[in-house]
Amino acid sequence: MKIAFYGAKPYDRVWFEPLSKEYGHELLFIDSLLTTDTIPLANSCQAVCVFVNDRVNKELIDILAKMNVKGILLRCAGFNNVDIQAANGKIKVLRVPSYSPEAIAEFAVALLLTINRKTHRAYSRTRDFNMTIQGLMGMDLHGKTAGVIGTGKIGRSMIKILQGFGMKILAYDLYPDYSLDIEYTNLDTLFSSSDVISLHCPLTEETHHLINKETISKMKQGVYLVNTSRGALIDSADLLDSLRTTKIFGGVALDVYEEEEGLFYEDNSDKVIHDDILARLTTFPHVLITSHQAFFTNEALEAIARVTLENATALENNKTLTNEVISQQ
Repeated sequence: MKIAFYGAKPYDRVWFEPLSKEYGHELLFIDSLLTTDTIPLANSCQAVCVFVNDRVNKELIDILAKMNVKGILLRCAGFNNVDIQAANGKIKVLRVPSYSPEAIAEFAVALLLTINRKTHRAYSRTRDFNMTIQGLMGMDLHGKTAGVIGTGKIGRSMIKILQGFGMKILAYDLYPDYSLDIEYTNLDTLFSSSDVISLHCPLTEETHHLINKETISKMKQGVYLVNTSRGALIDSADLLDSLRTTKIFGGVALDVYEEEEGLFYEDNSDKVIHDDILARLTTFPHVLITSHQAFFTNEALEAIARVTLENATALENNKTLTNEVISQQ
């Protein structure tokens, strides 16, 4: 199968290039995202491979279907960037449901430790031989309460790590796993009782802007908020307003942002950033933003490449599509 690989970066080739030969597929690496301008590049391909910032809307799906493209291969777990309903009956959509939950959870904890103990600020100071520690005070995580929203594979990995710190866990999930040694509760209780809140749920209509002005007002003073899931779980404008007008947050760590398309994964250091909310968020000393890199480990990249290419093989050979995303409407 010939596959148009959109948004290709050098690190994508590390595993996809050798494994594509192993699985017998030909990859056409395209630096640009999938858009109406770049979609003709997939004209001779049977599938396209996209990532989180490719917005595959109805218009693009209709064009792909007319080009006889059989499948959209998502090299990620989330699928909120694809119009699944529009694809229904026209083109198959396959994802990578799990690659390395530990990679995401470990990075979420790294963000938490950094924003709590201000190691990023200490690093900058000591490079200038500023050895003061004023303003770098954090809190013990031991004995504190962590609220984990979403207890799928990533959430469970996060819980294990936080329990290792001696933290009490409050959790919320639409489908609770009562085999876990944690306390499930409602969102209001989680918001009001947690010293740390970490988001590990998918982006759906129900979870869109889960963190907003109203829910933020329910949180404890000094709470730490960590998001390594999807940017639109947080209303960025409401978050900014709360940071400007209140002292609720001890720290906010974001690996994702709801308007990250065109910014994340690109070098914009010599450009004017027109996203005023993002630009303003970066000015707060207790806000840490990274560029959607929680998944970025060697093990995770290998797993993503293998499952994506296995999905392509199943599609090519009319096998059972275990990882197909199907519209529920």
